[in-house]
Amino acid sequence: MAYTTTATTKGGREGRAILDTGALALAMAPPKEMGGAGDGHNPEQLFALGYSSCFGSALMLVARKHGVDGQKARVSAAVTLGQSDTGYDLSVEITVSVPGEDRAKVEAMVAEAHQICPYSKATRDNITVTLTVV
Repeated sequence: MAYTTTATTKGGREGRAILDTGALALAMAPPKEMGGAGDGHNPEQLFALGYSSCFGSALMLVARKHGVDGQKARVSAAVTLGQSDTGYDLSVEITVSVPGEDRAKVEAMVAEAHQICPYSKATRDNITVTLTVV
């Protein structure tokens, strides 16, 4: 299976982003923490949405192999934009909970999902990604 989507943004962090299909268009704005009004969306929010969704799908695939109902899983991605000597850097903390399941089993599933998730593959050895099971 191959899939490609395209988004176009005019005005960067203070502009407008739209998918090529027109199905989603967002006003972009820097968050208050970066001196903006915080009245729009920002790339970090969109990355967090995508990563948490993609990781959740990878976890559901792995859960089937382990006899676990992956629909019970809750996956959060906290994306941080920080500064370093070389400019801005991203880091991500993935937090997973699967109510009613053994913690060690969930930790093993999370580690396995991290190996197959396309976002995890794309960020591996490029940004810090921390995995946490709660």
